[in-house]
Amino acid sequence: MSYGILPSQGGRSLEGHLLMSAKERSRKAAFDMVGRGAWTLVDAGEHLGLSYRHCRRSYQRYRREGDAGLVHRSRGRRSNRQADPCVRQAILQRYDEVYDGFGPTLAAEKLAEEGYVIDHETLRRWLLAEGKWQRQRRRSRYRQRRERREQFGALVQMDGSFHHWCGPDHLQSCLIEMIDDATGIRLSLMAMEETTEACMRLLWQWVKRYGIPKALYTDKKNVFVTNRPATLEEQLAGEEPKTAFGKACAKLDIAIIAANSPQAKGRVERAHGVQQDRLVKELRLRGVTTIDGTNEVICGGFVDQLNEKFAKPPAGKEDAHRPVPAAVNLAEVFCVEDQRLVANDWVVRYHNRLLQISKDNRVLPKPKEKVTVRQLLNGTVQVVHAGQPLRYREIEADTVVKVTEPHKAMPQSATVRAVHKPDPTHPWRQTRPFRGNRASGASRP
Repeated sequence: MSYGILPSQGGRSLEGHLLMSAKERSRKAAFDMVGRGAWTLVDAGEHLGLSYRHCRRSYQRYRREGDAGLVHRSRGRRSNRQADPCVRQAILQRYDEVYDGFGPTLAAEKLAEEGYVIDHETLRRWLLAEGKWQRQRRRSRYRQRRERREQFGALVQMDGSFHHWCGPDHLQSCLIEMIDDATGIRLSLMAMEETTEACMRLLWQWVKRYGIPKALYTDKKNVFVTNRPATLEEQLAGEEPKTAFGKACAKLDIAIIAANSPQAKGRVERAHGVQQDRLVKELRLRGVTTIDGTNEVICGGFVDQLNEKFAKPPAGKEDAHRPVPAAVNLAEVFCVEDQRLVANDWVVRYHNRLLQISKDNRVLPKPKEKVTVRQLLNGTVQVVHAGQPLRYREIEADTVVKVTEPHKAMPQSATVRAVHKPDPTHPWRQTRPFRGNRASGASRP
């Protein structure tokens, strides 16, 4: 903070106003007390927090030069650590050409890759001075911080983010992301929508890379949880209604915890903000405009760089992930399963397809018995009975042989008797007079 004051009459004469800081004004007041004889230099030094020698030198300069002697000698001079104006101009020009809209931290990282080494705080001050950057402050209501889980894999947050990832000229797509609550390690997958298949594929990648986590923290989308009433079979088995994704998690003993608000799973929500800043600009720099190309960038080291930069070691040393059992086929875990009824001709109908069960199966289901139809993520359809897949072949609708009950043939001599309808004037259609109840003797009035 500085003030404009008139120079004193002592010392050299100055014209106009002199800018002094609050510390310099405090020194002036203390030295004036010394000049009036109220204080000694020892008292002034103790008041200002200066040594006696430093206080004496400053007082002598004040007496020689007046108020101007208290002003710091480096004021108005160029700093020795200041960047070369040509370098500053080149960096700002490169920012305008390539990194327009980038934050100071990310822009400084990208500029360093090109040979323009600059601290992000210095770049931030330059951008603020040029009016090219303005930080957006967001205020939200108070929420108590939830402590991280101690073990890696104890809780993994999962959510999707819809955004114009390939630029405003392209359609929105969904980045599905998983992030560990204890370490911040993430894994991502780009899809057109937040579908069951996309979420299964991402969880499959996580299980193959790290193992089976204990729990998933998701929102209440119908991909993860459902509010439909339980079927009769579920009621008899004492099971809760599950989605196809929930059934896959149940096979691996992964608990699904549904959050009541986006702030509850704030770690993955904040990760979306990082991706919407860094991934969008990374795709723009590489000229990627497709979902397949985006997944190549994500799997090609982009997510690994984010993990290396933002991930932190867990509080607990033990890994909560469980290995995949040898008898478990993940392709048969991450699938969609439905129950279907076997017809009398051993045909199973599934999504307008007719699946003829072969007779040479070792365990053949009976007609009217239910089997499980399993559709894998690669499109393969399996018919499962008693835990074993059945051999079948797909047939056309015209080749289905309908099994009907035999009927007795009608004799040729039989004649069809016409249905007789009485005329409107028939006595049966006439209204009879009410004679009342003979037992009680009641009669119509």
